[in-house]
Amino acid sequence: MSNIVEINNLVKSYENGHIKALNGIDLTIEEGEFVSIIGPSGSGKSTLLNMLGALDSPDSGSINVAGYDLSSSKDLNKFRAQKIGFVFQLHNLIPNLSVVENVEIPMFTSKMSNSEMRSKALTLLEGVGLKEKASQKPSKLSGGERQRVAIARALANNPSVILADEPTGSLDSKTSSKILKQLIDLHKKENVTLIIVTHDMNVAKLADRVIEVLDGKLVNAGDKSLENKIVVE
Repeated sequence: MSNIVEINNLVKSYENGHIKALNGIDLTIEEGEFVSIIGPSGSGKSTLLNMLGALDSPDSGSINVAGYDLSSSKDLNKFRAQKIGFVFQLHNLIPNLSVVENVEIPMFTSKMSNSEMRSKALTLLEGVGLKEKASQKPSKLSGGERQRVAIARALANNPSVILADEPTGSLDSKTSSKILKQLIDLHKKENVTLIIVTHDMNVAKLADRVIEVLDGKLVNAGDKSLENKIVVE
């Protein structure tokens, strides 16, 4: 399999260099792989995820994702619109839009007609079990339902990579299990690369590979052994 992520000597600092969030990261991730990134608060794991999604730029080093050189590309909006699906701990749904309108947002930059966008959004909502709530506002949904809408929205642009930052962090354990199962099922069905940042080892162990970040450095690049793999029922 080819690498969909290639990172070499990635460095990122804040506060005029006083805080080194990433300090020489080297990492490759294969196309279609499911990777979890763990580490204590302030370790740099969320900064790394932001780099992968071109939400922040490095000080030095190179980062290539889905064929885009993010350290030099001038059209990062196009990269995000075409290659990346985001799922955050706080779902970031727009409150004054309906559920189906929220799912349509990533398709606005496509050449699809309004009817095509609506049809696809409804299909995605059906996939996460929320088609019947398409016309409702996010405020009418439970936390778990809002996160399922966020998953549908993340898939709207047929992304090469889904980046999830603590996607179950604000949910109870039962709802968390459902959300994780949907993400993993979609990852397998669509062969989309799934990268999850989490502090929960029960979540992390579901991945093909667990990557550990500490003080801005990669201290464990993960093991692809299936000996400790946990299967979601």
